[in-house]
Parts: sequence; C-alpha cells; structure tokens
Amino acid sequence: MNRELLIKKWLDNELDPMELKAFQALEDHGDLVKLSDGLKHFKAPDYNTEQELQAVLSRLEPTKTDKSPGWVKPLIAIAAILTIFFGVTYYNSTLDTEINTLASEKTTIELPDASNATLNALSSIKFNNNRWTKNREVRLEGEAFFKVAKGSKFDVITDDGIVSVLGTQFNVKQRDNYFEVVCFEGLVGVSHGTNNVKLKPGDSYVVLDGKFIAKEKETLNAPAWLKNESHFQSMPYKEVLAEFERQYNITVSAESIDTTLLFTGIFSHEDMDLALKSITLPLNLTYRLQNDATIVLTRE
Repeated sequence: MNRELLIKKWLDNELDPMELKAFQALEDHGDLVKLSDGLKHFKAPDYNTEQELQAVLSRLEPTKTDKSPGWVKPLIAIAAILTIFFGVTYYNSTLDTEINTLASEKTTIELPDASNATLNALSSIKFNNNRWTKNREVRLEGEAFFKVAKGSKFDVITDDGIVSVLGTQFNVKQRDNYFEVVCFEGLVGVSHGTNNVKLKPGDSYVVLDGKFIAKEKETLNAPAWLKNESHFQSMPYKEVLAEFERQYNITVSAESIDTTLLFTGIFSHEDMDLALKSITLPLNLTYRLQNDATIVLTRE
C-alpha cells in the first residue's frame, strides 16, 4: 500500500494489523504521531490557509520595544507547520490518486475497499479516495486485471466503454483501437456505444478497429500476462508487435511485413530472444537488432 493511503487510513482509524505495522515502519512515523497529537484540539472544516497564516503571523509579530523576541520564532514555525498541514490535507482531499506503469513493468495496487487492480505495462489507473465510499469508480488507460470486493457497484471507465460489476474478477484492455473485457468470475456488465452486454465466466467482449470480434471461451482462471506471458488467438500481427514493444520497451520495425496477418501463439515476457522466435518463426520471418532500441523484421 502506498504511503499516502497508509497515512489517510491511519488518520481515519481504519488500519488493520498488517497496515499498522507498515505505517509504523515509515521513516517519519514518529513525526506524524507527534503532529497528530498536537492537532487533536484543532478543527478546520473550511480552512483558508493563506488567511489563517496571515492572522497568526500578525498576532505573533513583535513590537519595536520588545527586547526578547526569542519566543516568537518557534511559535511562527509551529504556526507555519499547522498551516501547511491543514492546507496539504485539504488539498489532497480533492485530488485523485493516479498510478502509472512503465514499459516492461507491472504493479498491483490495493484500492480503498481492499479490491485489487494489477496493471500491465504502460497502463494507468486513477481514483479518488475520499469519494470512494459513495462512488467506487476508477479510470483506466491500458490494461488491468481487477479483483473486486463485494459491495456497491464498481465501475471501470475507459475511453471506449464502461465495465460495471458488484464483486468479481475480470480483465479490461483498452489500447488505441482495441477494447477487450474478459470475465473470469461473477457477472460483468459492459457498456460500449449502444451495446450493453452481460458477461459470465469465460465470456469475452472484444472490439478491434470498431468491429466486434468473436472469441473462444476463456479457459484460464486469470489473464496469462499475470504470469508473464501474452496469448493471442487469431489476432492481427500488429497487435502482437504492439504488445511485444510494451513488454520489452523496444521498437519493432515491420515495414516490409503485412501486419494484418492473423497470429495465434504465445510469447514470454522474460526472455526477449525466445519471445522473438515465438512470434517470427510461425510466420517465416527473420529479425535483426538494428541498435539497442530497434528490431527489424523481414521475410525469409
């Protein structure tokens, strides 16, 4: 769990035993506790940080006849700390939390209700902690696998459509002209344009370049990319190359290749040479490393 969420749950007295240990391990744990103890008698429902700081400073400003102003500086420092604390707290309450992954990177995050989202490479997710109890909603760009805790409706919003569930496991992929939702557990609702469909375990909803693509029943109990593999079933070769580039943070030049050809196969995320063989040999292609950042494909 990230530091910001740990501190928020601590302030709200919502830490479980494991989270409490993680909070106590923070480098500034002692300072946070001291600051909290000093703020117990303060309330700031509508706190204007600039106005309050000026008010405090004006009251603490020493007169010209004051011969011993030494006590003023510590109080000014305390006032500034309190002002910054209230200001940052208020400001953070209005912000969304955003997590991004880089090429060849994956990460799992815990959402405020203990739901989990695992992001694939070059993906981002955004949500608001303070509105979560009223609105379980995340915005996704890229690909993510969700394990949703039971509760109120949970929405995943993408540029291509909205996926709605109550408590289930599913994968959402939204890349350029590709939109895919796969249900692994429970019941998943997909809203895409004028279409509204319900997916049961094993069902998929796939749209490529604006056209619906029929897909065989999913037999896995989780997406293959969680185990560092990419699986394709009759997918245009351009989609295979795009995923390869994301997983290995490299550019593939395929100018002499027909990338509309359909590909069925698997490639690993852990061995680039093996992965290249997996996606080139079935199509009788050869490859060469042009530089450290580009691979050129040609036909034999």
